[in-house]
Amino acid sequence: MVILGTQYAGEMKKGLFSVMHYLMPKRHILSLHCGCNMGKSGDVALFFGLSGTGKTTLYMDHNRYLIGDDEHCWSDKGVSNIEGGCYAKCIDLSREKELNIWNAIKFGTVLENVVFDEHTREVDYADKSVTENSRAAYPIEYIPNAKLPCVGPHPKNVILLACDAFGVLPPVSKLSLEQTMYHFVSGYTALVAGTEQGIKEPQATFSACFGAAFIMLHPTQYASMLAEKMQEQGATGWLINTGWSGGSYGCGSRIKLAYTRKIIDAIPSGNLLNAEYKKSEIFGLEIPTEVEGVPSEILDPVNMWSDKKVYKEQS
Repeated sequence: MVILGTQYAGEMKKGLFSVMHYLMPKRHILSLHCGCNMGKSGDVALFFGLSGTGKTTLYMDHNRYLIGDDEHCWSDKGVSNIEGGCYAKCIDLSREKELNIWNAIKFGTVLENVVFDEHTREVDYADKSVTENSRAAYPIEYIPNAKLPCVGPHPKNVILLACDAFGVLPPVSKLSLEQTMYHFVSGYTALVAGTEQGIKEPQATFSACFGAAFIMLHPTQYASMLAEKMQEQGATGWLINTGWSGGSYGCGSRIKLAYTRKIIDAIPSGNLLNAEYKKSEIFGLEIPTEVEGVPSEILDPVNMWSDKKVYKEQS
């Protein structure tokens, strides 16, 4: 593999990941662009999501072990991490927002494209004069609750994250195997200001398998492998909306992180799996009628729109 004409070290990571996406399926191993963590009882969850969905924030859970940041393989023996480290975005980083990443930036960590004071050597993470794509690369051992070695049993939950800026998707829905394949291949989210350079208004975007830049085969081949492994292991698919509710971007409000956390916590505990569900009218998604710690009215997005007709048109 030869990489030319770039000062972005992430191309090395992306290049090798593309190679894995070509080689691994030939060995009946599924390579996946996702985060991965494991509970104290050994339950593994995969987190898929594009930029701005809150993926890193949600899988970095101090109550669970981190198996890996971004690149994984799912074989007949379970999951394993490819990277052995993390390559975290650090634009606007603060101790309050991302404590684990903040504490991981120490001797041995490589900071890329950041601006710092040459006298005090203090980094200004808010400075975007070089690029918004500033990064911190550090070994996974710098995360206190990392699972070493970075391997785990078969996943029980596959979580697909979408930042829906149009306010039409529910905060959480349980997916059938077919729906999981559909949303996995779609790789939907909305780009909002701050996620990509030049974005002023929300734009719907799709990235096949949540990693179109890496995949080397047809997306349906990866989706079929995912469905096969989920069926074999009895894994459940979930669609989580971390975006807007009660209206689109600029009208509604973003779903509170605290509510999304409660939803994520209810998945491995089994509380959400055993909840009562109803089917949404437009998308045919299974929506829980109740999640502990989350207002019931927000679970069905139509409830939060003052004009139900506009909601249907937006959907």
